[in-house]
Amino acid sequence: MTTPEPQDATEAQGPGGYAAARLRLLQERAPSGPDRRTALAALTDDWLAALFAAAAPPKGVALVAVGGYGRAELSPRSDLDLLLLHDGTAPQEAVAALADRLWYPVWDLGIALDHSVRTPAQARATAADDLKVQLGLLDARPLAGDTALAGALRSTVLADWRNQAVRRLPELAELCRDRAERSGELRFLLEPDLKEARGGLRDVQALRAVAASWLADAPRDGLDTARRRLLDARDALHLATGRATDRLALQEQDAVAKELGLLDADTLLREVYEAAGTVTYASDVTWREVGRVLKARSARPRFRGLLGGRTGPKAPVERTPLADGVVEMDGEAVLALTTRPERDPALPLRAAAAAAQHGLPLSPHAVRHLAATAKPLPVPWPAEAREALVTLLGAGATAVPVWEALEAEGLVTRLLPDWERVRHRPQRNPVHTWTVDRHLVETAVRAASLTRRVGRPDLLLVAALLHDIGKGWPGDHSVAGETIARDLAARIGFDRTDTATVATVVRHHLLLVDTATRRDLDDPATVESVAAAVGTVGTLELLHALTEADALATGPAAWSAWRASLVADLVKRVTGVLAGEPLPDPEAAAPSAEQERLAVEALRTGEPVLALHAQGEQPLDPDEPEPVGVELLIALPDQPGVLPAVAGVLALHRLTVRAADLRAVELPAALGPGPGPGSVLVLDWRVAAEYGSLPQGHRLRADLLRALDGSLDIPARLAEREAAYPRRRGVQAPPPRVTVAPAESRLATVLEVRAQDAPGLLHRIGRALEGAAVRVRSAHVSTLGANAVDTLYVTRPDGSLLPDEEAVDLAQALEEALR
Repeated sequence: MTTPEPQDATEAQGPGGYAAARLRLLQERAPSGPDRRTALAALTDDWLAALFAAAAPPKGVALVAVGGYGRAELSPRSDLDLLLLHDGTAPQEAVAALADRLWYPVWDLGIALDHSVRTPAQARATAADDLKVQLGLLDARPLAGDTALAGALRSTVLADWRNQAVRRLPELAELCRDRAERSGELRFLLEPDLKEARGGLRDVQALRAVAASWLADAPRDGLDTARRRLLDARDALHLATGRATDRLALQEQDAVAKELGLLDADTLLREVYEAAGTVTYASDVTWREVGRVLKARSARPRFRGLLGGRTGPKAPVERTPLADGVVEMDGEAVLALTTRPERDPALPLRAAAAAAQHGLPLSPHAVRHLAATAKPLPVPWPAEAREALVTLLGAGATAVPVWEALEAEGLVTRLLPDWERVRHRPQRNPVHTWTVDRHLVETAVRAASLTRRVGRPDLLLVAALLHDIGKGWPGDHSVAGETIARDLAARIGFDRTDTATVATVVRHHLLLVDTATRRDLDDPATVESVAAAVGTVGTLELLHALTEADALATGPAAWSAWRASLVADLVKRVTGVLAGEPLPDPEAAAPSAEQERLAVEALRTGEPVLALHAQGEQPLDPDEPEPVGVELLIALPDQPGVLPAVAGVLALHRLTVRAADLRAVELPAALGPGPGPGSVLVLDWRVAAEYGSLPQGHRLRADLLRALDGSLDIPARLAEREAAYPRRRGVQAPPPRVTVAPAESRLATVLEVRAQDAPGLLHRIGRALEGAAVRVRSAHVSTLGANAVDTLYVTRPDGSLLPDEEAVDLAQALEEALR
């Protein structure tokens, strides 16, 4: 290749050149938007045209912008997609020299360049083999040189695309599906890729390509606005980071929001999610239409041409009734011809319910017509409308696309005005898979499969839809949600009793799982407090089903067989209390035969004794995978430092602690080596293997002995492991917080520790409590994502509760130690 003369690059970067003008344009405080993208493209056009002219190009050559640059959509760090097109008459050396004089100045400025040199025939052949090349050529735009040559190529490529649409569109659809699987759904991601994720800029480009095929067209409403918002966000991201990136990382979101003049990062995400939702809905509708058209074309009789093009009378369109005023046609739920939406306020919900029940999409034309003409529902709703809503929610997974169709035309917020506050609202806890609004719908979907477990399926489904409705308001979302749910349930048409039940379920929708995972279920005060809050067995049934549905709709980390067993145990105990059955006294409970056997052995040998069990099963084979509910029993002579030592050893062996109960067992003197009675500490742990199977018991025992005699430095070992796994860059975790739970137990003082989850957290807590002259009665560990909530039941050494002031001092000291 021939290196260009230095003055070209120098001239371009001079004070009056392209580089200076580009920098001035990008440093202007005008917000990101179409005007700046257009101005940047025009500036770049002029610069490249000048480079082209200065190179004295031969005849029959054109410089063509393709892809995003061809659409004049230049973001601050966009690469330049350029094609040097020639008709083949110029000498190859001259074309190569021209390319060098064009490409090198671009590279010298540090601008990414996607370039090619081809004849029209080569460009068409490459496009035929590479779908991405063909998509880029659909947006070809001449910049300089032989504009007729460039125009002819674009016309030919468009004609090829339309002629080959039956074959190429399925290929494009598959490309979109593959990309969605790799990059996820933009409108639900905390760190979305604005280009590659489903609902992003690549999908907008795909919709343009479908429209160019003349085979189908995307819904136009809101699509241009959505595309502009995504482009604006990408522009601001480029400026905030100084890099050509499309991933909206957490640490960049505040700066991007500021660049766009938005209130905060949540406002930015809501706008991005709304735009992605519009693109996703348009994509779903468009690809469904493409599929219908392709199916119709493939079904045409092959012998039609033999009849000279003559066909018989057009077959009538088949319409199958689904509900009053709703029929199926061409695989969609549509409105009957005689329907009068302006006289039938329940029709939108009835049509949605019929579509979901039959597993059909709701026609976008029907939804748009309903949104424009349907009469508002009276308040309270008539029974027919309420039943249609319950039917829609009870359809399960098929309700989701129908609900999204109603949302796309604003019908959901018209039916439920408070929905607007949760619509597209992000959830920054990574445990959550969905935005708040989609999580509510997904919870109703999960609840639909649990309706056989409750006496009032309708109340379960509506409570599932509304349980997080308070997240659109400040403060505790359960408290705010109770008020909103009460208003909405009355609006929907439930009577006073049912409305109160829905409000109670929304208020306490976290009660069962929080209590089961963070409190001592053997403490009568725990069960009695839940029974008092729930009130009736019917409400308890609803809460139990909603707890499961809510967790399953949150994400894979929110529900497990272990959590399910704890909640079921709590529900069983509360049911007994509501039925008037007395609770057993935990103080009077004798140790189990297994615990007593281990205690005797520990007292006899003076050393720790261990046993691993699956609950209700025989001792575990250490080579077998861990079953659900693994119980680790440890008995050892009572001595200081037991809790931190055991917790530390378990952390070193990568065992996750779920709960721990500690009790002192007094044994007769005759069983021990000493002259008096023996005190043995029995620890009942519930653990799970973080990776693979459980370690062997003798290894745990050996390390426990070393930890107790001081020869195993647990803090140092844990620090080494943490140092080996450097933390990812991201949002800094908030500091730990320790509080005293008021009046939670009559048996012990309850401390609640909230902290960033890390190996050995319970070990650190135990060490901090060692010098506090308290006895840990039990510990209960709950972890969601990176957040841990450890609940400790502590007493004085004599078993009495800590005075209030002493409990507060202990909480403050523990919090300081954990910092």
